[in-house]
Formats: sequence, structure tokens, C-alpha cells
Amino acid sequence: MTENQSVKVNTDLLCLIVNDGMGSEVIRIAKKNGSSGGTVFYGSGTINNSRLKMFGLDNIRKEIVLMITNDDQSDAILKVLSEKLKLDRPNHGIAFSISLLNVLGRRNSTYDQNAQIGEDDSVMHQAIFVIVERGKAEDVIDAAVEAGSQGGTIISARGSGVNETSRLFGMDIEPEKEIVLILSDKDKVDPIVASISHATKIEKPGNGIIFTIDVKNTKGLF
Repeated sequence: MTENQSVKVNTDLLCLIVNDGMGSEVIRIAKKNGSSGGTVFYGSGTINNSRLKMFGLDNIRKEIVLMITNDDQSDAILKVLSEKLKLDRPNHGIAFSISLLNVLGRRNSTYDQNAQIGEDDSVMHQAIFVIVERGKAEDVIDAAVEAGSQGGTIISARGSGVNETSRLFGMDIEPEKEIVLILSDKDKVDPIVASISHATKIEKPGNGIIFTIDVKNTKGLF
């Protein structure tokens, strides 16, 4: 293999967004089918339903599960999880996989500075990640829905950057952040990103970050 040839990516990140209390079951099923384990953290899902929104029931607690697997296992694991969790039914969850360039910390993993992900014309969906200050996530969701999105998942986080630290009683305070994850058809990504950028003025320093990632395999989208 020459230095300019693409290196085959052999590691995937599996992401599942499931109802509260299901994260441990996801990991149990995945480990039974070859996964080495995963990480569960909390978020809230949004439902694009005006009647539910009137009663404050549009935000539903979710669990996000992240697992790293070999790419020759990921499709099989997602298939089993989809069957066991009934992801073919509405409101049971969403799952997708993303190709990773490099992973360190796994057994026998090494860093390859020449690793590349080749273009894949079969990609149908992308994941949109938006990182904003706490309290701005709903604005992101509203802007995305206006551009054709069906909603997203909000995850709490904490940021640290040169423009992000304030002081209270002589102590540096790092403001909390919110991460919005939106899964979209690839042909709708550009208008969704443009709508979010316009609504949040995210191009101004300190207002946030948007990035998009190709998604290889999706389950639970309707």
C-alpha cells in the first residue's frame, strides 16, 4: 500500500438514543453480540407536536448510548439492537453508526496519521451537532424544525474556551453548554444548518459551533 492510498477505516462509533431506563439494556444486548461495552449519558428528546407542547410534554428524557466497535461488527450489532428494541416502531429509539478515523485506548489500537475516510455516495443521512450556551438549545431546535427537521436531542455539557470564562467572587466560572444532535436526510442538511446559523448568529465568536458528520447506517427514522 502506497503512502497516498486511503487507509481502510476499521472502527465505528455506534450511537443510540433511547427512552429513559433503556441504556443498560442496550449495552447488555450489544455485549452479548460482540461489543466490549459503552457509555450512557442523559439528554432530552423533542417531539414536533403542537398539542403536546401546549402542555409542556414535548421534552422527553432520553438516554444516549455510545459504543465503539469494529466496522465488521457494527451492522450486525445494530441489526440485533433494532430487532430487540423494536426500532421499526415509532418512538422506540434511533440508532446510527459513524466511521472513525483513529481510536486510542482500545486493546491493540494504534494511531495512524495517514488514515482517511473515503467519499461514500451511498450516504443518505448526516448527523448535525450544534454546541451552544445553556438555554439556547430550544432556539436551535425551533430553527431546525422550520427548515424541515423532525426535532432533535438536547445533551447537557460544559465548555472551556478563551472567550467563555466569567468571574464570580474572584473565581473563574465555566458556563454550561448544550449539545443539540439532529439526524437528517442529507439533502436537508444545508437548509437546516443555514436556518440554525441565522437564528443563533453562530458565526460570531463565542456563540457556538456547528459540525456535520456522515452517518453510515440508521435505524428508527420515520
